[in-house]
Order: sequence, then C-alpha cells, then structure tokens
Amino acid sequence: MKNFFLLISFILLLSGLSFSQNIEIPTIALTNIDFEIKIKDYPDTSSSIPVKIFSAENVLVYQTSFSGDNDSFIGKLRIKDSGKYFIELDGKRISQQINVIPGFVSIIPPLLAILIALIFRQVLFSLLLGIFAGTFFLYEYNPIIAFMRLADTYVINSLIDKSHIQIIVFTLMFGGVIGLMSKSGGTTGIANLLIPLARNRKSGLLATWLSGIIIFFDDYANTLVVGNLMRPLTDKLKISREKLAFIVDATSAPVASIFIISSWIGYEVGLIQDGFKSIGSDLNAYNVFIDTIIFRFYPIAMLLFIPITIIMKRDFGPMLKAERFAIANGIDAKHSGSKSNDILKSTELFGNEDKAKWYNGIVPILIIVLGTIAGLIFTGIKSLESMGIKEYGIREIISYSDSYSALLWASSAACVIAGVMIGFQKIMNLGEIMDAWFLGIRSMFLAVVMLTLAWAIGSITQDMKTADYIISIISDSISPHWLPVLVFIVCAATSFSTGTSWGTMAIMMPLVIPLAFHISSINNLSEADSYLIMIGAISSVLAGCVFGDHCSPISDTTILSSMASGCDHVAHVNTQLPYAIFIAVLCMLIGDIPTAFGFPPILSILLITISSVIGLKIIGKKVES
Repeated sequence: MKNFFLLISFILLLSGLSFSQNIEIPTIALTNIDFEIKIKDYPDTSSSIPVKIFSAENVLVYQTSFSGDNDSFIGKLRIKDSGKYFIELDGKRISQQINVIPGFVSIIPPLLAILIALIFRQVLFSLLLGIFAGTFFLYEYNPIIAFMRLADTYVINSLIDKSHIQIIVFTLMFGGVIGLMSKSGGTTGIANLLIPLARNRKSGLLATWLSGIIIFFDDYANTLVVGNLMRPLTDKLKISREKLAFIVDATSAPVASIFIISSWIGYEVGLIQDGFKSIGSDLNAYNVFIDTIIFRFYPIAMLLFIPITIIMKRDFGPMLKAERFAIANGIDAKHSGSKSNDILKSTELFGNEDKAKWYNGIVPILIIVLGTIAGLIFTGIKSLESMGIKEYGIREIISYSDSYSALLWASSAACVIAGVMIGFQKIMNLGEIMDAWFLGIRSMFLAVVMLTLAWAIGSITQDMKTADYIISIISDSISPHWLPVLVFIVCAATSFSTGTSWGTMAIMMPLVIPLAFHISSINNLSEADSYLIMIGAISSVLAGCVFGDHCSPISDTTILSSMASGCDHVAHVNTQLPYAIFIAVLCMLIGDIPTAFGFPPILSILLITISSVIGLKIIGKKVES
C-alpha cells in the first residue's frame, strides 16, 4: 500500500512538472502594465481556462479567463500593486511566482548607466553599475545574489550566444588585420598615394579629405595616419592646424561608421541583432545595417560639407580666424600647442614607414570586402536552396545570408594573406608578424568588453520590461514619426557628454529598437511604415552617437585628432563645434523629420547639401580675402 501511494505521488509530481513546463510566465512584471502568459499543450478540451491571481498572503486580487484553441492559450494580465503573486490555472496553483515591481524601477538601470557615464566619464563602470542595478531589482533586492547573477548569468549568457561569439572573433580578427597593415607600413602607403596631388591650399585640403575617406576601415588608424602624414604638407601650404584637425576628426568616426567594412561594423550589427532578438524579430541585422546607411544624415552630410568649404574657400566662426591667422603668419608650433608632433612614430601599432607599400594596405582590405561579398552570396544561396527556393535575386540572397560567418571567414583570410605578404617581402620576421597581429587584436579588447556589457545590459532591460514602461508613458503623447529626431537628440547629447559613441550605442540601442517596434504597433502603422520608423530610429542612434564621438572634447578620436594634427585641443574643439552643430541642425530639420514621414532620404541628402552651400554663402566669409 505504501508503494502504491509513492507511485501515485511520483506520477502526480511528473504531471505537475509536465504541466508547468508548458506555461510561460514572466518572473518580473510591472505595475499597471500588461504582461503575457502563454499556455501550450493544455490537457483539457475546454475553450477557456479560468485564471486567478493571489498575493503572497493568499488573497485573491484578480480573476479572469483565457480563451484559445488547439490546446494553446494566450492571455494578458495586469496587476495594480507591487509585490509577490501566484497564479492559479483552472484550480491548479503554479509554483512559479511573479515579482511585480513599480514601473519606474525598470528605467533605473539604463538611466543609472547614462548618469554615471555623464558624471565619471567611465563607460565600462557605468555599464557594470547599470547591470548590477538590474540584477538587484530582478533578484529580490539581494546585493550578494545580484552580484553573482551579474557575472554567472548576464555576462556569461552574453558570451555563449553563437552570433555574439562570431561578432567578437570577427572584431578581434579585424583588429589583427589593422595591426598587420599598420605595422608593415601598409596604412601609410595608402595615404602616400595622395601626397603628390597636393600642390596648393585647395589641393592640399582635398588630398587630406581624400586620405581620410580612403583609410575608412578604422577611426583610430585614420586619425593617427592622416594627421601625422599630412601635417608637414599642410604646414607648408599655410593650412591651419585647426583646419587639419577638423578634417582629420570629421573623416574618422563618420567614415568608419557608415562603410560596410570597418572595425565598427561588428559592433553595430551586434547591437542591432540583439535588439531584434528582444522583440522576437528574425530580420537580418546586416541587411538592416545596410538599409540604415542612407538615413545616417549627420556623418554623410559632414563628409560632404568638408569639400564644400574647401571648394568655396569659405569658413566662419573661430575656424575663419584660425585660417586667416595661418595664411598671414604661417604655422607657429607654439600657437598650435603641439606637444606630440609625431604621435604616429611613438605609437607601437605603427612602424616601417620607410618600407611603406600601398598594396600591403589595399590587398587585405580587398580580401575582406570581396571575401565578405562572396561569403554573403554563398551562405545566402545555400540557405535559399535548403528552403526549396529556386528563383531569387541579390536582395533575397543577402536577406537570407549569414553575415557573421561571412565576416568571420573574410577577416580570418585577410589576416593570413596579410601575414604571408609581409613575410615574403621580408618587412618583418615571423615573430614580428605575430606580435603585430596580436597588437591589433589587443587594440580591440576594450571594444569586446564594452560590447559584452552592452549585450548584458540589453538583456537586463529586456527582462525588466524597460521598453514596455517607456512605451506606456510616451505612446499616447508622441507620434512615431517624431521618434527618429528625438532619438538623434538624446544620443547626440549623451555621446557628446560622455565622449563615447560605442558606449552610448550600447545603452541606447537595446531601448530604441523595442521602443520603435511597440510605438509603431500601438499606432497601427503598416508594415512598410513600421520598418521605416525602425530604420529611422536605428539610424538616429548610430548618427547621433557619431556626433558626440566627432566633436566632444573628451572623445578619444577628438583628442587623437588634436595630437596627430599638432593642434591645441581646446582650439580644435572650439573651431570644430560650430560646424558640427550647423550640420546637425540641418540634418534634423531636412533629414530626420521629413524622411520619417516618407520623404526620400536621397532627396534629403541633396537638400542638406544645397542648404549647407547656401548657409556657408550667407554666414561664411572668404578665407583669403
């Protein structure tokens, strides 16, 4: 008899476990905000299930019923007060409890991360503190458990995802390619191609601008190489150090952020992919990344504004004074505040300028570009054929491609080919080649750590329903068409204040993608309009963050631009900021706002360009008058 009761108890236990395994209940819910419960394979033929919610004191606080079909039920509930609650389905108590917290608590982790970054200028610390705040709220305000979950759950889960690992390895491999190119003199060789083109002030400025465009693969390499390489030439042509620093800075982050092959792409695509996962979307992140480029008005407009000022020979504000002073008095090292006239040679990542060959820089980049394209086509066709699709175009191929594998294969191949080329030319021996490769990888470690923490805080905001709370506040007060410009303003202000574009992207992207998705859904936008708002919002994050990276006085690229150009840092910031604000305002008024309502982005870029010409004609003055 005893064995019979044990058997019955064991069967009931298994039944309970099976039942609970088919129910999806969130561990965290927000007060006065709907949360969803999914029930699958329910062992009852009824068309509805009675649902009751009890408080921790076993007081009935809410009851309703879920309707469904095919043994599956989905329902939404809302709880008014914070606390611990239990759910009873058809008289069966579910063991998993729901912890309901005040809605405003959900925005504390990302808000804390932003505030700490603003105050202390330490993005890694701010991200860690934001993650800890999230685990503190998620795990019942227990600081010890919160610290443990930060490390063993959120950080580790960010690293075990296959796509995350692929992005990390690609980022490291790309760093290795940059290390090999730079240390072998390949990067300098690319820039040397343009020096013969500079014969006067105009051609010298255009050559500097073209150098910044050509070295598109990394913002740091761009800044260090172009500034140091062109400075002796621009000094002879009486081009102010302030103007040189502006061009160097304006062709670093703006260029690297929009080119389809750069050290930024893995980071940007990774954040986009993680955002799509949070809303259950299977959109191809690389494909979306490509679609956002034409909507990134600030970096595009800034890159076009530089040759406009050069061709029109006009400047305004402090830059006009600096240029006229340089023409009248020449370049005075003391005036320019140069303390590091050769940062390039003092940087261990660079070397062998006497052996500089352009093909040692061009070939590895071509391998990455062509290898990525080949990888996208290969994986796309393979995926389409596995689904039985025989008729397709390039758009379908790219949409179904595996961009992570393509980037990984291409960057790995570029490392091997770059190393072999350097070895055959006897520029470096095997030990030096490996050292250069590792130096490049090491230069990406900070980016990898930051990206890992960005994924972690993204998971925190997802688990805490941060986007749901923000949506509940602003969904009735904001039109989705105004979201892109508002996102640009917030990201521009944050990145300018913190001096980091990547850190701001890490904080904002996990919030903006769910926000754009849900606001579009609430306003019943069509699929095409919803995608337009999504693209606009993502573009505004990436473009707004570039604004801060470009002109913030505490940005690393701004500081490097000053040093590499031999320009006083304060003078560089003061002369560049009016230009950055001028272009940003045009981009918001003519780009972000109208395109969110369906205006063609290519026409916006054309109008921004025309407006910048007119504006420069009105407020600018001839430099050489």
